[in-house]
Amino acid sequence: MTLTSPSVPDRIAVIGAGRLGSALSAALQPFSEVRVEGRGADGMGAELVLLCVPDAEIAPAAAAVAPGPLVGHCSGSTGLDVLAPHEALGLHPLMTVTDAAPPFGGAGAAVAGTTPRALAVAHALAAAIGLNAFELRDADRPAYHAAASVASNFLVTLEAWAEALLPGDRGLLAPLVRATVENWAAHGPERALTGPIARGDTATVARQRAAVAARTPERLALWDHLAGATSELAGAAR
Repeated sequence: MTLTSPSVPDRIAVIGAGRLGSALSAALQPFSEVRVEGRGADGMGAELVLLCVPDAEIAPAAAAVAPGPLVGHCSGSTGLDVLAPHEALGLHPLMTVTDAAPPFGGAGAAVAGTTPRALAVAHALAAAIGLNAFELRDADRPAYHAAASVASNFLVTLEAWAEALLPGDRGLLAPLVRATVENWAAHGPERALTGPIARGDTATVARQRAAVAARTPERLALWDHLAGATSELAGAAR
């Protein structure tokens, strides 16, 4: 162990070499002896086995781990019961990971543990790589993970739709997206909302709807749902 960090295990086995597994193993290298192993590994010799595998593979991966070490998963939606009978923890970075070196620092992290020791280790792991830990009950996991999908995955889907309406350089839209997200984060949804719906400009909204119907007719129902929800938000802001 090259550096000291209280409660971070000296020897960690990360099961799964995908995006998150690679990113976490790289982030934890300064604090522990970390090795990356494939699915089905027993984690022999590790003090913590951290499962970075798809949700459906967590239970089989946990079953393959030899008794003894703490066993954790990095799923936002899955409870800790799938890790039984191991002493278990959860660590889910609330951050999109597209490469091996994401900016974990400052992001949130949902943590949980089946024992006080396991929970303390989850907190220590989060703190070591700059995550702001918050404790999450199993009952709240589906809603938490749905919120993450709306905030991240659905946003990407909406931006893909925007690109379809305005083909060309996505760089034209990117500054608008960044400013909108920053305004929402700083001021909340009501104050961040701008545009014709917020202004009550129904004629402009009607022209927009006609353009959507012409260019992406398969998205017209989605447009109507979102326009309605935006109108409700605008009404709450007045």
